[in-house]
Amino acid sequence: MNYLIIALQIIVGVSILNVWLIQNKKPTRWRGGDAKTIIEEFQVYGLPVWMCYLIGFLKVSLAIALIAGIWYPVLIQPSALGLTLLLLGSVVMHFKIKDPLYKSFPALLFLLMCLVIAFRDQLLP
Repeated sequence: MNYLIIALQIIVGVSILNVWLIQNKKPTRWRGGDAKTIIEEFQVYGLPVWMCYLIGFLKVSLAIALIAGIWYPVLIQPSALGLTLLLLGSVVMHFKIKDPLYKSFPALLFLLMCLVIAFRDQLLP
């Protein structure tokens, strides 16, 4: 089961890095409202631009820590729980602006993966 957790760490970590570092200025079907970029998405949510940079820094840092947890297990639970909270915020923002349910799917999926990662010892023998 250890390989499953490692796979989840890589999937979540690389996906978050992709969203925030590569796809951040590109439109996707998952963006809140009619936003084309991450900054526009935060504006749609009614959040200031500085918060986009703060959340981005936190998500990128935690994604890197989650991947680094493969070699430094002490990083796994704090980074997975930190990402869980941030992803919960993403889901809440989608609901706040009454986005269609499918737009919340990636954040909810990664949130669930982070919970599995964080509580792997309790969930997997």
